[in-house]
Amino acid sequence: MTPELAALQAIGWPLDADGLPAVSEWRELMAAHPQARPARVVEQHRSGYVVAVDTQHSAAVESLPEWQRAPSYKHGATTPESRPGVGDWVLIEGEPIEKARIVALLPRRSAIKRGAAGEHYKQQLIAANIDTVFVVCGLDADFNPRRIERYLLLVRGGAEPVVVLTKSDIATAADAEAVPGALATLVELAAQGVAVRAVNAREPDSVAVLNPWLQPGRTAVLVGSSGAGKSTLTNSLLGIERMKTGEVRESDSRGRHTTTHRALIPLPTGACLIDTPGMRELKPTGEEDLTENFSDIEALAGQCRFRDCAHAREPGCAVRTAIEGGKLDPQRFANYLKLGGEVAGAASQLANRQAQRAGEKVSGKPAIKRPDDRNGRR
Repeated sequence: MTPELAALQAIGWPLDADGLPAVSEWRELMAAHPQARPARVVEQHRSGYVVAVDTQHSAAVESLPEWQRAPSYKHGATTPESRPGVGDWVLIEGEPIEKARIVALLPRRSAIKRGAAGEHYKQQLIAANIDTVFVVCGLDADFNPRRIERYLLLVRGGAEPVVVLTKSDIATAADAEAVPGALATLVELAAQGVAVRAVNAREPDSVAVLNPWLQPGRTAVLVGSSGAGKSTLTNSLLGIERMKTGEVRESDSRGRHTTTHRALIPLPTGACLIDTPGMRELKPTGEEDLTENFSDIEALAGQCRFRDCAHAREPGCAVRTAIEGGKLDPQRFANYLKLGGEVAGAASQLANRQAQRAGEKVSGKPAIKRPDDRNGRR
């Protein structure tokens, strides 16, 4: 391996067995830009990007890249999610790096996105080219099983979700019954095959349980609400106090935004970590697959006597039987219906936007049915 490739791999550049870029589309774009070299977006600001070519050399790209200055870009033809974000790989030209410009955005291997706040449909990229999504939630008054389900819904496209329960010095996984809903949530996550790790984010020895997902060349992103301990966790993984941390309110264990922008940070393990600000609103994009996170409910629905069962008063309803028998949390089922409605609504907005961009007639018909519609409810 050349020194240049080793330097890129230190910031997450994926290689195949022959030492070539693991994504064929990347090789094609690199061939189309023979004078360019790969770089990774490590920070994103209103004024532009900070890109890096290794763990030691990075620089700000002060203005939008030339390929985004076309009139069509100004009129909104380039969607926000198609612009570079933290974790993206780009091709840059120019020496030194402080004078380089972005000439191409390499296709994403994976991404985590959410629907942006507001009435109009938009997507917001949280992180790109990630291998693991650490969903961070504190074992304190801020513990919320339904929020964890919402985060897991957004994780797709090749990234592996891992639920990290911080503040284990308050309540460990062994005595999770001390936190309302924690024990049932652990059982549900285990049934879905989602890994769960309880840590004390202040203790480096405790957070070492995350090292299997932080091997050289891999990239992980931390997501979770403010006060969950993401910045504290980052500091422990780094071994230094780099990220600013703050206290949480005693009333609800919520914190203020101490992280103000997304940033990619190389770790001593050889992996890269993306820390993100706390997110208060988690809207689906309409591209999510509800069955991935609620396979237990989908399996139960398949056992109902009637195919169009609305899971209300119908005889032979396996879903109602599971709820009444204590095998299915009614709040989990309610969240399943709620998220299904949100995904369907966002999918309809996405289809309308795509049709508008293609100049097609917008029908207004939802692209997919809500879970209650599939089961015959009207």
